[in-house]
Amino acid sequence: MEEEKAQVSASTWPPPPPFWRDFTTESLTRIDELRKEQAEREGIEDASKIRLQGLPRELRNLQPPLEPEDGTWRVFGDTYKLKDELPRLEDMGIRRLFPNPEERDRDGKHFDRALILKRLAKSLLLNFLELMGLMAINPEAAEEKTQDIRDLFINFHHLINEYRPHQARESLISMMQAQLDRTRAETNAIRDAKDKAERIMEGLGSLKVEDELVSNLTTSKKKESWSYERETWSSVTTDI
Repeated sequence: MEEEKAQVSASTWPPPPPFWRDFTTESLTRIDELRKEQAEREGIEDASKIRLQGLPRELRNLQPPLEPEDGTWRVFGDTYKLKDELPRLEDMGIRRLFPNPEERDRDGKHFDRALILKRLAKSLLLNFLELMGLMAINPEAAEEKTQDIRDLFINFHHLINEYRPHQARESLISMMQAQLDRTRAETNAIRDAKDKAERIMEGLGSLKVEDELVSNLTTSKKKESWSYERETWSSVTTDI
């Protein structure tokens, strides 16, 4: 049974935890009522911060668990820590080939990671050439050299991982700068459209139609209409 549980928790697509069945509408309503009652007794306004004691079995899973005392927990077979930090090489049983963080930047000397990475890269090439020579002469003695190359690769990778916080910070700065530039470009485009619309409106307002032309057009139309009506009425009276 334990082996099956371990396989399920470490599978690629594990099923949901079994306590999802406890999250029913009745149970959620019941625990909310218990929290409100406890908050009224203790004089707390926010009932969501109340932690109930002595809950029945069907309501225990509805209350979030406390933070782990040792700062670690397991999810789907993987172990996580509350404080996300880079593990030490010594804790993993790896030989350290560059100074510890506590020993860096002493005596006014700056710890140059780029320089250390170059040295590790050259050491990798040299050890690889030595490994090729050992494989040709004495393959049984190549195990120690393989371990040295392994330590070099892990130290190289560990030193690169120390750049992760800086990379995350620079990525966030770059993303926010891109968003700011996009917002500024959109704002400038709106302002340009507004200025263009204002220029068009000013151009339309500057167009003036001569008053005489307008008066002549209206007067001629009035004269034509009156003459037509006069002729119509004269013809009618003549017929009568």
